[in-house]
Amino acid sequence: MQLLDRVGLLDKQHSFARQLSGGQKQRVAIVRALLMHPEIILFDEVTASLDPEMVREVLELINDLAQEGRTMILVTHEMQFAQAIADRIIFLDQGKIAEEGTAQAFFTNPQTKRAQEFLNVFDFSQFGSYL
Repeated sequence: MQLLDRVGLLDKQHSFARQLSGGQKQRVAIVRALLMHPEIILFDEVTASLDPEMVREVLELINDLAQEGRTMILVTHEMQFAQAIADRIIFLDQGKIAEEGTAQAFFTNPQTKRAQEFLNVFDFSQFGSYL
C-alpha cells in the first residue's frame, strides 16, 4: 500500500484496470515492478500511448526513482526528459548502436551525423512567433 500511496493511487487500491486512466495504469505497472525489488528497471516507451496530460505524471515518477539512485534503462522519444534524467545515452539507428556517451556530450555535441539529424528534429528555434 505504501507504493500505491507514493504514486498517488492509494484511493484506487480496489479499482479495476478498466477504471483507471492510461497514466494511472502505467503507475500501477511501475508499482508492480518495484514490488519485485529489481536491480534494474526497463521502461520501453512508457509514455508512448498516453495522453499528453498523463505523460508528466509518469515522467515525474520515473524522475523520483532516478533521484533515489535506481538503475533504469529508459527507451524514449521524450528527448528533453532524457537529457534531464540520463547519465548515459545510447542512441540506436536501424537497430544498431550509432552513438553512446554521457547525456551532456550527446545532447551538446553529438558525434555522428545521424544523431545530429535526429536531435535537429526536436529543435524549434528556427520557428518565429506567430502571435
